[in-house]
Amino acid sequence: MHEDDIRERLQGRHYEEAFRLLLERCKDRVFRLAWSILRNEAQAEDAAQDVFLKVWKGLPGYDGTASLSTWVYVIARNTCFSELKRRAAHTAVSLDDPGFAGAADGAVSLQSTDAAPGADMDVEALLAQLPEKQRQVIVLFYLEQKQYQEVAEALGLPLGTVKTILFRARKELLKISRRSSLPDARCLTGVEKPAKLMW
Repeated sequence: MHEDDIRERLQGRHYEEAFRLLLERCKDRVFRLAWSILRNEAQAEDAAQDVFLKVWKGLPGYDGTASLSTWVYVIARNTCFSELKRRAAHTAVSLDDPGFAGAADGAVSLQSTDAAPGADMDVEALLAQLPEKQRQVIVLFYLEQKQYQEVAEALGLPLGTVKTILFRARKELLKISRRSSLPDARCLTGVEKPAKLMW
């Protein structure tokens, strides 16, 4: 994300203009990150709104040490993890609950249905089978086109750990695609980043 124009507005204390630009450029990415962590569209939308409220309040104190996109991602990650903790503390679902089966059946609707069969990889279905940390690294590195260092900063992990997680995630995606009816995951695990992946 090109940030010079936003930084100029922050230096000039034009916070409203800076926020508007930041919102335009980051809103979709923040939602996708929130969805990859929370796995619920409504909660991801709520979390994204909370993230940008925090961004708005925090803009005057932004010190410029991290890139703006990394700063926003750290806020988004922390907001989503707080929501997960809150959810775990207050939610107990019984497997006998009649709504549980309906919710499980409804999960199928998250999969893409508008592409021709076999034309595109069902990225959501693949990612849903990864452990949370691997899913986050894949989303940031491939879908958000972030560099290793940016992923490390956004997730608060050492650079070497990010590379290890990414390596393991690639291997896991290949295993998943081989043992399922999903198309091959090579477009996510190749050396080159794909130009664009539909979410």
